[in-house]
Amino acid sequence: MTSKSKPSEHPSGDERYKSIDRTMKRAGYQKDALLEVLNVAQETFGFLSEDLMVYISRHVNVPLSQTYGVATFYHMFTFEPLGENNCIICTGTACHVKGANKIAGLVAESFDVEEGGTTSDRLFSLTTARCLGSCGLAPVIVINGTVSGKETPDSTVRRVADMLNGARSELAVVEAT
Repeated sequence: MTSKSKPSEHPSGDERYKSIDRTMKRAGYQKDALLEVLNVAQETFGFLSEDLMVYISRHVNVPLSQTYGVATFYHMFTFEPLGENNCIICTGTACHVKGANKIAGLVAESFDVEEGGTTSDRLFSLTTARCLGSCGLAPVIVINGTVSGKETPDSTVRRVADMLNGARSELAVVEAT
């Protein structure tokens, strides 16, 4: 395939690939669009599977090793599906100094999940990030996209528990109907 040719439909028939195709087409299938394409893929699929990485590499004509290199450099990319609800704990210098490791440890213990892991019911994932760029608010967490600063281990556990209780309530209502 040439870098200017239109990609054929993905063999799986998965419609989500169309948004990635649109992004690559808009960028002219250029190598310098790799980060943007990876970001769209992450938003669309929720994670970057091996198949997805190969697809992107081939269409923007970038070696797979380079595609993985870019994806592993940035904390926003994940290679396994996350839970329905997510908590990201910043572990950058300011957050670390102000107790991020204690927050991560108590959350992991309280919800029986490893750092970087997902609960067996796929309801919750706990991840860490090298830096979220909000050092003045350290320690910082992000729960389902909402940034909270000046957190403590106990306040974070409460926030996660409230989020999970709400998610379980919604799930119970759906299952009852």
